[in-house]
Amino acid sequence: MTDFADFLDGYRRFRTSDWSRQRERWSELAEGQSPKLLVIACSDSRVDPAQIFDTSPGEMFVVRNVANLVPPFELGGGRHGVSAALEFAVTQLEVPEIVVMGHGQCGGISASLSRQFEGKRPGEGGFIAHWVDLLDEARDRVVAEHGHDPHRALEYEAVKVSLANLRSFPCIAEREQAGLLKLHGAHFAIADGILRLLDEPSGEFRAVG
Repeated sequence: MTDFADFLDGYRRFRTSDWSRQRERWSELAEGQSPKLLVIACSDSRVDPAQIFDTSPGEMFVVRNVANLVPPFELGGGRHGVSAALEFAVTQLEVPEIVVMGHGQCGGISASLSRQFEGKRPGEGGFIAHWVDLLDEARDRVVAEHGHDPHRALEYEAVKVSLANLRSFPCIAEREQAGLLKLHGAHFAIADGILRLLDEPSGEFRAVG
């Protein structure tokens, strides 16, 4: 696709095919939503959760941002877009499960490792720098451990950081402790299409068979 007109052609195909075939489903969704899963994923154009998990409309509530990051619970500051979405999904939609999904070749991870946007003004890379600095501590630890090739390790670690930050939200921690909410970590490798799930006790990511 080369311009917006091509995307509009895609809409027309959707309207006459998928939408028409699932018209009853869309009518139901017009009355409200009840997703079973909250997915926190990267904004990367190559990693669409709905495609990867082969879902139908209304099954997932999706939050996407650079490097699939969740900021810690905080009352001040200005990074509440993700927090508001989490709060809505957990307290209003009452999703029973959350997955944080990282991915291979993540540009946000590259930005954290290279520090290429540090010192930039907002609008010229400063917003990116201030977002991925959520990974500063993890980055330094991973680089010290993995040396010259830390990219995949930091992709994995970013998922763990976001899971830890999720648990800093009282509404999430309380529901998890009560057995009403389950949290998962995942990583999708673009090159080979393999999805790996985090085994939290061991800290290892294991391929889904």
